Amino acid sequence: MLQQIIHRLLKRRHFWRYATFGEIAELYASRLLNVFAIRFVLVFVSVYLYKLDYDLVFIALFWAVYYLLKAVFSWPSAKLAAHFGPKHGLLYANFVFAAAMGFLFFTEQFGIWVLALWCVFHSFAGALNNLCYKIDFSKVKHAEHAGKEIGYMNIVERISGAASPLLGGIVASLFGPPAAMVLAGIFFLCSALPLLRTAEPTKLRQHLKFRGFPWRQTWRSYPAEAAIGLDIFASGTVWAIFIAAVVFAADGQEIYAKIGVLTSITFAVVLLASYLFGRLIDHRQGRLLLKSMVFINAFTHLVRPTVSSGLGVVTTNAANDMATTGYTMAFTRGEFDTADVTGFRIVYLALMEAALNFGAFLAALCLAWACWTFQTQSALSLFYVLTAGAVLLIATPRFGLYRR
Repeated sequence: MLQQIIHRLLKRRHFWRYATFGEIAELYASRLLNVFAIRFVLVFVSVYLYKLDYDLVFIALFWAVYYLLKAVFSWPSAKLAAHFGPKHGLLYANFVFAAAMGFLFFTEQFGIWVLALWCVFHSFAGALNNLCYKIDFSKVKHAEHAGKEIGYMNIVERISGAASPLLGGIVASLFGPPAAMVLAGIFFLCSALPLLRTAEPTKLRQHLKFRGFPWRQTWRSYPAEAAIGLDIFASGTVWAIFIAAVVFAADGQEIYAKIGVLTSITFAVVLLASYLFGRLIDHRQGRLLLKSMVFINAFTHLVRPTVSSGLGVVTTNAANDMATTGYTMAFTRGEFDTADVTGFRIVYLALMEAALNFGAFLAALCLAWACWTFQTQSALSLFYVLTAGAVLLIATPRFGLYRR
């Protein structure tokens, strides 16, 4: 039913597609459910650990291990995608995601060892899911209208990403975080279903190689992608910790609902921005969009330490979501074009996935150091000041698309 709704809403706007619209509708539907499941719980994991009395240094190191594992798993994920195809990779990732939720469910009873199993399973599933999604989408998109297509996908993700923290927060507040984990596992299984209808978009049983890989053409995009990983960690995990430890430090179980509401409330702004930014990219304004949104994003990180109320959280979220949407769409368009023209689609996207997670790993180590050295609020404030400078790297790649 979800695919049919997407089909009716968007098909007449996709008459220019080379691939069948069934392929893109299938990917939209699966991505909507997948993002819903990921955001349903992931935004609350750090708060859950914090409420279980794990200190911030442990939580930061936990995320450092998680992202380092994701970086390591990028290459095995690439080999799986090359051999079985990205759709099968997405299918397998959703099943592993669902299994990982079972481990997180028992964290309160069995402690760090079960948490370690969740970390391994979830990091592998996350690396495989992100990489296969990018391979699939970069293959079935249309070159002339990719900005619009990325805009529609961003709208799908934002609708899902806005609804899931709200629902997840309510469920966690009323019935406890374990109930939200069970529901997330069910959503992961459901997100696998739309992938069963059409064939793989890429050749199967490919052998990956680095001989002839255009390093000079692509090297600038790796530190920029690492900075995106840092930004994702700062805007998601660390921001949830800041809200729980500083803004609403005195709250109990209801903190989950408050974070969910505050995370979801700005999604209307992002929906409009996604559509407008997609049109700008297709009208060859992607480079300007990338640079301007990166600077706005850096500024939002600078002001985060001054936030002390719910209104401040909403305002910061709105500015950050708009800026992140703009630079992500422009960057993704350049990334997909590079994947097209190099002839090394899977290898290039695997390296980008590794760089993304390595950047988040470095950010988590930086947070651990800050929390070890300073008091909580001072540590988080210092982290955001450093983040504001580091994210400027996102504006540095020279994508061939924006020079033509």
